[in-house]
Amino acid sequence: MPKLSIGHRLYISVTALFLIYAVCFMVFQQNREKQYKIDTLNLKLQTYNHRMHEALVLQDNKSEQALNNFVKTHAEHNIRVTLIDRRGRVFYDNIFKDYARIGNHANRTEFIQAVKTGRGQTVDRNSSTLRHDYFYSATYFPKDGYIIRTALPYDNDLARSLQADQHYIWFSIVVILLLTLLLYRFISRLGRNITQLQTFAERADQNESLETEELIDFSDDELGEIAERIIKIYRRLQSTRQEQDILKRQLTQNIAHELKTPVAGIQGYLETILENPDMPDGTQRQFLTRCHAQSERLTSLLNDISILNRLDDGATAMQRESVEINQLIDQIEEETCLQLQAHGMTFSNQLPTGITISGNRSLLYSIFRNLTDNAIAYAGHGTTITLYAQSMADRWQFCFSDNGVGVANEHLRRIFERFYRIDKGRSRQNGGTGLGLSIVKNAVLFHGGSIQARNLPEGGLQFLFTLRREP
Repeated sequence: MPKLSIGHRLYISVTALFLIYAVCFMVFQQNREKQYKIDTLNLKLQTYNHRMHEALVLQDNKSEQALNNFVKTHAEHNIRVTLIDRRGRVFYDNIFKDYARIGNHANRTEFIQAVKTGRGQTVDRNSSTLRHDYFYSATYFPKDGYIIRTALPYDNDLARSLQADQHYIWFSIVVILLLTLLLYRFISRLGRNITQLQTFAERADQNESLETEELIDFSDDELGEIAERIIKIYRRLQSTRQEQDILKRQLTQNIAHELKTPVAGIQGYLETILENPDMPDGTQRQFLTRCHAQSERLTSLLNDISILNRLDDGATAMQRESVEINQLIDQIEEETCLQLQAHGMTFSNQLPTGITISGNRSLLYSIFRNLTDNAIAYAGHGTTITLYAQSMADRWQFCFSDNGVGVANEHLRRIFERFYRIDKGRSRQNGGTGLGLSIVKNAVLFHGGSIQARNLPEGGLQFLFTLRREP
């Protein structure tokens, strides 16, 4: 047996509840209307009883003739009028005059109710005297010690008059059908959207194509809009994941390529030494020196990759502290002093005193050290590196520039990419890993800032970046 969809189950459940409610309402309404007609008829007979009692009080005459005259004068079609004393004995009846044959009425339902509450009624009770069904309404007058009971024969005419009007039932049925159709239409659209989402989930789970007709035409409502957005978000995530996979493959290839160069160099030098045991000491020392240089480049490359992995995977776990940028720059100047002298370069530190950043000391050091190393490697002989900063609302804006050769505009927008080199041969010759500026950008982003690079009109390259100040 096929499993019912959620739309069909919802339709059946809601329809069943609605039908139960409608049936209960119709039964309640029918009984309520019937009771209203019974109360109206009873009120009419009770009014007749009170009018008869008032007439008897005014005339002060309860003789048979006086009672007959009142009944004839106030004639009601087929009405039966009976007077009963408080002990249940009938002393007047306008239809049956043989009072000796009339039994005691103390056990009649309407009599008992009237004695207790002042009035009573009975619907469809058989008269033991006349052998006919009647509708009885009795009124007790305790001061005079008797009960006036009026009755109408419970025949087909009276039964029909007490029946509830059936027109509202047909009206209710029509309304039920209309609402059921509207509900079915709504549930059908809901079920179609759910079915399409189920198809989407199955295809997504099995990595099947999502470019099908079933996943295009959703209903024009809130649920359809939500379904379309879910599919669009999934497609966007899938596209992003594919792009990330491509970038990871490219990164892996780049890493393998970059590692291969120093490893191959080290291997080549060592093989040459091993294969030539009689190699002169000077030549052997030269080869070992080159092996050491390649190993240092390999160490730098691995360190840079480690930093980028930390930024990508666990940036939030990095320890933060209060870092004085002025001390950091003094340290970098001291460490790069010999390199600057070898290139005839000058480092112009124009930072104001008291710059404090709340961040990771290692990453902040990487920002300024990589920018300095990059300028030493590519700005050119005899150039000047200038660093200054200005205070903004909640951050410091730094300007790191040189007056060197700059960068061609077609390369400028890509210099922060990993392993991107303008001159690959020269970069490797200078010992660069191709990751320095990528580390700079990611470290700046980690500290809530932004960075951009531009060529200066007078010549040279400028980096503008911001770092959040210590709160």
